[in-house]
Amino acid sequence: MSAPQNIIAIVYDYDQTLSPEYMQDEVLFPAFGIDPAAFWKKCQALVAEQGYDNELAYMKTLLDYLAMDPPTNAELAELGRNLSFYPGVPEVFEQLGDRFLSDAHRAIDISIEHYVISSGLKALLDGSGLVGHVKAIFGCEFAADEEGRITFPKKVISHTQKTQYLFRVNKGLLGANDDVNDHMPEDLRPIPFRNMIYIGDGPTDVPCFTVMKKSGGHALAVYNPDDESRSSFRKCYQLTAVADRVKYIAPSDFRAGSHLRLILEEIITEIADGILARRKAELTDAMVSAPAYD
Repeated sequence: MSAPQNIIAIVYDYDQTLSPEYMQDEVLFPAFGIDPAAFWKKCQALVAEQGYDNELAYMKTLLDYLAMDPPTNAELAELGRNLSFYPGVPEVFEQLGDRFLSDAHRAIDISIEHYVISSGLKALLDGSGLVGHVKAIFGCEFAADEEGRITFPKKVISHTQKTQYLFRVNKGLLGANDDVNDHMPEDLRPIPFRNMIYIGDGPTDVPCFTVMKKSGGHALAVYNPDDESRSSFRKCYQLTAVADRVKYIAPSDFRAGSHLRLILEEIITEIADGILARRKAELTDAMVSAPAYD
């Protein structure tokens, strides 16, 4: 028996996608008196001189800075309460619910779920205003000692590893102990890629954009309309006009009536209509006509 496949998943990057700030710059560095320029210079040296992956470099550098008095994950989560978002977040998660689904869509239990996949710190996001609005948040994590203080990177999500979490959403394998490499037939996967939308902001999202495009999903890039340097816009422009990685680009304004919201609402409607059409076709194919009478 196949899965209903009546869930629409919207998957978001975090930094520069849901927020105009980088989470470390916004809440972490000010709390611990860390100079951002010096911090990132040390990270770059680890990458260039010692071959560190970018995400491991910043996690190691952070541990080095905080070695004298490392915080707990709970304290990091408390800092996450101060994370700020683009206009319309987190309200968009509730507003993109049933409002754009017809009675026919609701009759077959079509629903919308939201996920965040970030190379930033999950502990910060776990304390943010996103919690309670999204199905799951995936991010880098620190292990903790007996006193709860962070000690070592426990989970690292690079921009290439983010694609693993698209497959976790696709297969419904959200737990840390679930093996995403286990074979699962396409018709048993709860959220096929054609039912998924990925939203990111730039080159680090290219692996996810590529998976979505090759697998029949939907990908769009967002940019900061208040960036006077236009570098944020240029990243998106390159993704659509030159690299052909995404179909749409839009300003990061998630409020009702914005360009981004109009695109999202149309894609959601298109996906829902496709789910409904396939369900009708399945019922038609399964129906056996009654014998005719002479």
